[in-house]
Parts: sequence; structure tokens; C-alpha cells
Amino acid sequence: MAIAQPTSLEAYCTEMAQRAHRAQTVLAGLRGDVKNAFLNAAARLLREHHAELEAANAQDVARAPDSGLTAAEIDRLRLKPKTIASMAKALEEVAALQEPIGEVIESSQRPNGLEVLKVRVPLGVIFFIYESRPNVTSDAAAIAIKSGNAVILRGGKEALESNRAVAALLTQAARETGVPEDAIQLVDTTDRAAVGHFLALDQYISVAIPRGGEGLIRRVAAEAKMPVIKHFTGNCHIYVDRSADVDMAEAITLNAKCQRMGVCNAVESLVIHNEIAPRFLPRLCRTLADRGVEVRGDTRCRHYVATAVPASDADFFAEYLGPTLSVKVVDSLTEAIEHINHYGSKHTDAIITADLAAARQFVVAVDSSAVMVNASTRFNDGGEIGLGAEIGISTDKFHARGPCGIKELTSYKYIVYGEGQIRE
Repeated sequence: MAIAQPTSLEAYCTEMAQRAHRAQTVLAGLRGDVKNAFLNAAARLLREHHAELEAANAQDVARAPDSGLTAAEIDRLRLKPKTIASMAKALEEVAALQEPIGEVIESSQRPNGLEVLKVRVPLGVIFFIYESRPNVTSDAAAIAIKSGNAVILRGGKEALESNRAVAALLTQAARETGVPEDAIQLVDTTDRAAVGHFLALDQYISVAIPRGGEGLIRRVAAEAKMPVIKHFTGNCHIYVDRSADVDMAEAITLNAKCQRMGVCNAVESLVIHNEIAPRFLPRLCRTLADRGVEVRGDTRCRHYVATAVPASDADFFAEYLGPTLSVKVVDSLTEAIEHINHYGSKHTDAIITADLAAARQFVVAVDSSAVMVNASTRFNDGGEIGLGAEIGISTDKFHARGPCGIKELTSYKYIVYGEGQIRE
């Protein structure tokens, strides 16, 4: 029986994964100062070449309407001067973080004199699939290299020119500082079949991380032969408790919904206690209407807000990523928690309250990767909580949960030192 020969695309993917695997063995042994030099050099190059990055990005943005992208998706695609500056700053913040590789997590001495160390190590090679946001290219490379992992970057076709420009600067920084160039590779084809080839290469790739639409993530989870770190949707909630300060509740809700609508940590659903709804909902909904946000509410919400659209069950499950907000009025904190745990996506949920006992009950009972008390859901972000950057926000519980920074991209091994002991 004849053995099927690999296609040129299959061979391309295999060769890239093999190069990443070889590079990772070198990267794992590099000193922290070498990796930090790479990160700082990459930050400098992003700032120096911002005009080239903006020009490449302009090509992608010009094609975006023909690709069927929504206004929110085009916003995520766009590389503004402020965005590029933030990308560079994130690289420097990752460089400033403590070196994770080689950290002794635990240590003990056995009665027979053996010294047992639990030591942090890289995962290996990461296959990272993402959509729309070229700033994620540098974030992913930063935390991968800092944590000793090689990364294969597969961005969406809508950002191809932007990703090529960013990746070229990352490669230049690697060349300047002695980091293996193959530790950061961009998949330079838009052929969707390439993803399937990479997902079969578990002998070289240690973990797959999809970041994008639910369809992409479900495909990766179904096809991958290696572990997957994922989140499906970002249906984030704010619960306004009966004791909430209404000014605080309004400010936080507006920030969580309107600061940037097309991101996974934007709030999509408001749950509000019936005791505060009469004086809070009409005021909030007027302000939301001024911002162009449509409210889809249950029966009691529509009693207080005549302009609200009737909400269906699907509306309470929805991740809108745009100017729509679902609203549910409840009679108790317990009912709010039950609603959030049923309809939520385990991403980010917040409570606005002046009642410490209510806050404690909420943070214990809500089963999400991040729970906020009197703060916007927009703070569930690697940079905002001190991780420097993130490669994604996981709603899984294994191997990582919440924003995935450098420590979430590591594992550990046991190292045992002896002086000739043998087991009896």
C-alpha cells in the first residue's frame, strides 16, 4: 500500500513546527537578561518604525469593509499611534517582571537527606491562533519568550499585513539580541487548512491557544491533539445590588459597556435589584441611549423603561460585542447569582454594592475566571492586573484560568538532589 505524501502546505506547517521545537530547546536555557534585552529591543523597534506599522495596518483597514468586518471588529483591527505606544510599553512591562523560569516553587528535605525542589519550566511550543487584533502579536510573543516558550503565530487574514510588519520587527529584535529567530514565527498563509495541520502536530507543539470567535475556538478544541487553553465567549455581567451607590453604578456600567464595546471583557448584561431599579434604571437607560446603546429588558425592566426592547432567552446568553445590553431585574442577590451562573460564560462578572456581606457571597458563589467588586469588568486584562501582557483570558479551570501571563505559560518539574542515597 502506497504511503500518502505530505502536501506542500502540510510540509510547510511541519517544518515550521520542527524549527520552533528546536528553537525552544535553546530558548529554555537562555538567561533572563537575554530575553529582557529582546523585549526592550522589540519595544524600541516598534516605536522607531511606527510609520511603517501604520502604513501596513492601513492596507488591512482599507480591505476590512469588503471582508464583512463590523465597526467593532474594525476598531480592534486598527493600529493607532496610541495603540503602538501601548504595545511597546507592554513589552517593557513584561521585561520588568521577575524571571519565571527556574523559580523554586516549593522545596523540602526528606528524612534520608534528599533535597526535593519543585521548579518552574516552560510549556514548550505554543500554537496561538487569533483574529483581528495585530497588537496581540507582540503581546503573545512577549509573554511566550519571557516564559521560555517558542510561539507559532497564526493571525487572521484581515490583519495579515499588520501582523507581517509586527513580526518582522520581532524577528529583527531576536537577531539583534541572540534569541533564536525561529522561537517567533508567523504563519504566512491565509489557507484555513493550515490550522488543521498544526493541530495534528502534538509531537512538536505543546499547547494550542485560540483567541477569537466561538466558531474558531470550538474548531480548535475539537481538532487539537494537544491541550487547548480557551475561552468561548465573554458574556460579562454587572449586578447592581440594592445597597449600591447609584453614581458609582452608572459610572462603572458606562465604562464597562461603552469604553470599548468590541472586546471580551465589555459588559453585555446588567442584573439589577428591584429595590434600586425604579430610581436607577430610567436614569441609566437615558444615558445609554445617548451613547447609542439599545437596551433589551425583561418585563420589569420594560415597566421602568418604556423604550427597552423585549429580551429573549437568547439575548441573556448573547455576547453582543456592540451597542446592545440585556437587563434583568431580580428580587434578591441569590436570584442574581443564579441568573449569572446560568447565562454567563465564566469570563468576568461584577457586583456594585455597599454591603460587605453581599460582596463576599457574590465572589464566592459566582463561578467566573474574574469577579470584580465595585470595579469595571474592563479590568480583567493582563496589563491592568499586573501581568504585563496576556496571551488570552481562559474560562477553563485547567491548566490556567483568567488572564494568561508568563506564569500561566509554565509548568513545573521536580528536581531531586542526593548524596548517594538508594531506596531500601
